[in-house]
Amino acid sequence: MDIIEKVRKRERLTKKEGEALYDLDLYTLGELADEIRTEKFGKKSYFNINRHINPTNVCADICKFCAYSASRKNPNQYTMSHEQILEIVDNSVKNATKEMHIVSAHNPNDGVAWYMGAFRKIKDKYPNLHIKAMTAAEVDFLSREYGHSYDEILDMMIENGVDSMPGGGAEIFDEKVREYLCKGKVTSKQWLTIHQKWHERGKESNATMLFGHVETRAHRIDHMLRLRDLQDKTGGFNAFIPLVYQRDNNFLKVTEYPSGQEILKTYAIARILLDNIPHIKAYWATSTINLALIAQEFGCDDLDGTIEKESIQSAAGASSAKGMHLEDFVGLIKNSGFIPVERDSLYNELKVYA
Repeated sequence: MDIIEKVRKRERLTKKEGEALYDLDLYTLGELADEIRTEKFGKKSYFNINRHINPTNVCADICKFCAYSASRKNPNQYTMSHEQILEIVDNSVKNATKEMHIVSAHNPNDGVAWYMGAFRKIKDKYPNLHIKAMTAAEVDFLSREYGHSYDEILDMMIENGVDSMPGGGAEIFDEKVREYLCKGKVTSKQWLTIHQKWHERGKESNATMLFGHVETRAHRIDHMLRLRDLQDKTGGFNAFIPLVYQRDNNFLKVTEYPSGQEILKTYAIARILLDNIPHIKAYWATSTINLALIAQEFGCDDLDGTIEKESIQSAAGASSAKGMHLEDFVGLIKNSGFIPVERDSLYNELKVYA
């Protein structure tokens, strides 16, 4: 059967067929992905009012692609106190923020109590505020550093108010590529295990893929299909986020950066292959807002959120350090021909900007 016909019949594609999708021209891929997106969500484009907090940049792990960690090029180490974190939360709540997205480096100087205590203090003060925190890489780090099992760490997260997990730390699942990128960090198998355990607790998470560096197209397809396989088991991923590699201020010497067409193809293929993950997010902090708006035509139905402040991607060259104003975000989505829909962290619709 022709691969285009198979996609239109909503039949699941194999790894080989997934790789073959890259051979289709951009407009055909976009059309196929847009059909699926429209079938699921019409012209709605989701976003939330969120705040990213990165409480420390001191890191025990060394990843070649990272420009944020203070253990490499960045000499300006910092670790926030709980009081500093709460001050940020207080100000963000005044701005109608509904999600705190908290991701840190892997700081060996602060124990489990520092991480969990911060979550507990936020949740005690703002019980209705959604806390999205702790990548699988952070869970693995705390497990290794302090001798807790994954189950113990995940249970502590829930007990202290974490509502959902972000998808960071996935990078690329291929073991050889992973060894080159981030040797010593959470393995692909461990990453998947941690998310499976989280889902089995009735909780949801995101999944990411860092692409545009040293991986091949085949590596991307393999990555997506491993996520699809786990989603078949758990159903706990609510969004897939292809993260575009940022090239500044890191030790990963990439000379061929992906074109806009390559990025859009990857978004479209994600929408086609991941038939069981509801949302595909064009995270504007890594793709640029302009490309993210175009990605709405290539299968993406979510643009993340206002962010307010962001430190990790912007350290590597992204223009996301100060986030984006709500009115600007809504206006850009409307002007691109889509309907802005404010959502909560679990994709319940809060407000439609018709």
